[in-house]
Amino acid sequence: MAASRQLFTTLVLATVLLSFTTRPAASSPTSDSVTVSLYYETLCPYCANFIVNYLLKIFQNGLISVVNLRMVPWGNAWIQSNGTFVCQHGSDECLLNTIEACTITVYPDVVRHFRFIYCVERLALNDKHSEWINCFEKTGLGTVPINCYNSGYGNKIEQKYARETAQLNPRHRFVPWVVVNNQALQEDYGNFMTYICKAYKGKSKPEACKSLSPKSESTEKANFVHPVCYADEAQNLTSLTAAEKIP
Repeated sequence: MAASRQLFTTLVLATVLLSFTTRPAASSPTSDSVTVSLYYETLCPYCANFIVNYLLKIFQNGLISVVNLRMVPWGNAWIQSNGTFVCQHGSDECLLNTIEACTITVYPDVVRHFRFIYCVERLALNDKHSEWINCFEKTGLGTVPINCYNSGYGNKIEQKYARETAQLNPRHRFVPWVVVNNQALQEDYGNFMTYICKAYKGKSKPEACKSLSPKSESTEKANFVHPVCYADEAQNLTSLTAAEKIP
């Protein structure tokens, strides 16, 4: 039975990863591109759910072609006076935040690093995040991000993300925290695709936008609240103060 479940999981992941290669490739950001920034932490189950079950859709429906997607793995973490990181869900989260940050830096192409992030976050949803190292092989990426982590360079990347997260206006109150063209969606982050389509000013409307139904979206907005991992106010103040001191 366990072997069957493992085979099923492998097949599902393979199918999803195949969708990255069969959909239109993400183009380089242009003046018409909509910038979408996701501020998250790797072991918040609601962040993982958003990445795996919602954010993935913009790769599947082609909307990624008009989006400059920025993944910022820091979330509700903070920096202590001695410079060490503390993460809301423990040391494993600090590790994975840094590994994902390194992967984003080493593989800047959004399709490539999102494959890896999707793989890790899907494991997190299934309480198997300890198997994260297998995602390099599953996604066809090299393990250079591990060297990035071991060298300490990953900490410098995370310090940059800490500063950026601390300087958000309005300040983030929870994760996932989604910002579309500098507009924080706050509790309405589940409707992020609607905001992307409204923000896009290009000549040709993406097909994915044409298929969105305003009526159904307003109904979802009225009847469904997406859960979040709240930031502790004291921790946020610590993060803000420490991050601002980073040179």
